[in-house]
Amino acid sequence: MPTNRQILLDNRPQGEATVANFKLVSTETPPLADGQVLVRHHYLSLDPYMRGRMNDSKSYAASQALGEVMIGGTVGEVVESRSAKFQPGDQVVGMGGWQEYAVVDAAQPGALRKVDTTHIPLSYYLGAVGMPGVTAWYGLVKIIDPKPGETVVVSAATGAVGSALGALAKARGCRAVGIAGGAEKCKYAVEELGFDACIDYRQHKDMYSLAKALKDVCPKGIDGYFENVGGMVLDAVLLRMNAFGRIALCGMIAGYDGQPLPMSNPALLLINRIRLEGFIVSEHMEVWPDALKELGTLVAQGKLRPRETVAQGIASAPEAFMGLLKGRNFGKQLVKLI
Repeated sequence: MPTNRQILLDNRPQGEATVANFKLVSTETPPLADGQVLVRHHYLSLDPYMRGRMNDSKSYAASQALGEVMIGGTVGEVVESRSAKFQPGDQVVGMGGWQEYAVVDAAQPGALRKVDTTHIPLSYYLGAVGMPGVTAWYGLVKIIDPKPGETVVVSAATGAVGSALGALAKARGCRAVGIAGGAEKCKYAVEELGFDACIDYRQHKDMYSLAKALKDVCPKGIDGYFENVGGMVLDAVLLRMNAFGRIALCGMIAGYDGQPLPMSNPALLLINRIRLEGFIVSEHMEVWPDALKELGTLVAQGKLRPRETVAQGIASAPEAFMGLLKGRNFGKQLVKLI
């Protein structure tokens, strides 16, 4: 059995996360028992939710245990199998964590899923045609529920979730407006992702300046908002929301250092009778088949063209993760392991 390099959560962040919170170790992979498969990971997913798991605090999911392999989605290839469900060579997606190999109990529901890479690259199953894409689908379809002609705004528009949201909104005849960090990302959102407009939040020092920019590109107001950021961005959007608008609350990366994120004008939720709903996509597995089918079709048709930022090697994961939290990635952040 191969030697396996792993990244463990070594200690919890005190405020901002750092690479010193992680530890790289090498272990011997145990022999397979009946019903198990050995997966060699090709790509590891880095996602904002992981920062919350590093804290030892109440949340929607259990904290990442210290001294254990850091949680994370993975895609790879079955290299050995003692299960009739999988054969060597099968391409699979799972939650193998920050490590090069994983021994997986094939009978565990949802632990591994075979994927077809004929028309969709393997790495896309960690982004546009994976958990981030389904996250966008659920927030848009089940919470925002937009009608043709309505205006939908998404923050972190060029990330894995935001880029899928834009394509899904355009497919429903909506005006799609993004908020992203930097002129290059905004150009990509409009020219390659098909957004009608994109605002560079870095050009605005406060919520009133950002709200004015939103007014310029959303002349009929905002009907639906997909929230990934929080803080000033949410405050600015609330100033432009229409009555009976809907907000899908997916993430608040502005507060992942552990500091509170106060809202400047919470009364606007009442004044405009806003429906705001937080959600965790893993609690809605029943929608995944429909969502993945639509997302795969959009990719195959060239209507969803996601971009990836790829770090090389397992040792690069902590630094790449810090970059993700700072917005240095462009599109989906991955670590290539092979």
